[in-house]
Amino acid sequence: MPWKERTAMSERQRFVAEVLAQEHSFSAICRSFGISRKTGYKWMERARSGESLEEHSRAPHHRPHKTPPEMEQLVLDLRDQHPAWGSRKLCRVLQNQGVENVPCKSTVDNILRRNSRIDPEASEAATPYRRFEYSHPNDLWQMDHKGDFEMLDGNRCFPLTILDDHSRFSLCLEACGDRTFETFRPVFTRVLEEYGLPRAILSDNGKPWGDNQGGITQFDVWMMRLGILPIHGRPLHPQTQGKDERFHRTLNQELLKHRPMEDLPDAQSAFSPWREVYNFERPHNALHLDVPAAHYKPSKRILADADLPVEYDSGAVLRKINYKGYISLMQHRYFISDSLIGEYVKLNYISEHVIGLQYGAFEFAQIDIEQRLIISKKRRRMPPEKV
Repeated sequence: MPWKERTAMSERQRFVAEVLAQEHSFSAICRSFGISRKTGYKWMERARSGESLEEHSRAPHHRPHKTPPEMEQLVLDLRDQHPAWGSRKLCRVLQNQGVENVPCKSTVDNILRRNSRIDPEASEAATPYRRFEYSHPNDLWQMDHKGDFEMLDGNRCFPLTILDDHSRFSLCLEACGDRTFETFRPVFTRVLEEYGLPRAILSDNGKPWGDNQGGITQFDVWMMRLGILPIHGRPLHPQTQGKDERFHRTLNQELLKHRPMEDLPDAQSAFSPWREVYNFERPHNALHLDVPAAHYKPSKRILADADLPVEYDSGAVLRKINYKGYISLMQHRYFISDSLIGEYVKLNYISEHVIGLQYGAFEFAQIDIEQRLIISKKRRRMPPEKV
């Protein structure tokens, strides 16, 4: 004989049958079923009135605070337009658009979950972290090439990205066909002409701005001539340019995953409008949901005023880099850089045995003339001369 499956519905029906049979007291029957007398009276009242013994929904009949369908649709439409934007960004953008009675973040989260707009893995990955930033716009720019990708025409695109460290403002998103200095220089010149000059710029050690040996490159010489401190991150430490790396991830999530690129012009036609949205419409978590454009203003240092020959104060001790890139000190030659051939550098006597080499406003190396070794290749801005 098979076991009889007991459900809540069948138990209620048995309870009603036993009460109607009147073989035991009402209290005893309630105790045997493990319910209170109040619950027992409820089920008997429903049975006598002919109501179903199914459990009624506990949801209120009237929900004055339920999000209107029109508002839900606005949230979902904006999310579909920008699938990588979270609830806080969606709330802020709707408010910026003048929408009234925008629901709170938790309500928008519920709307997205209810409508299958949240990827659980992406949600778990969105963990907060501590941030460091420079105090003012143009104190530091971060620069890198995002990982290249193949376009539909079979060629590869190397997106060049430049980000202001303080404001997260995207200064450049350029579709480049390679990583050569010849391709990079005119693009970066346009950026300097549009936004002015930063105090410092951070890049990795790869081409076209580094050489992985800490040497002075064409890019370094160009920057120092313009009065910009070139900084290179430690090799194999991409987190040094964390803000630009995060920008790359956002670019990938919001554009590259959803938009195939035919060729370089087509890629640029997609990059430019997306960059406008990123700078002027997309709220940024690190900016308390402000847009980057609200925190950025161009530099007052103009390219045309800075692109001048390097000059030194009268009385400075100078040495010329020879045609092979060497400098001679105390009857010994030191290789400095091919990029400084024909240029004069200033000697700063740091101690009895240590001499610093300065180009423009920046020290770029220190030499121990007793050991006959270059002991430092660190670049730093020198304090102004005291008059």
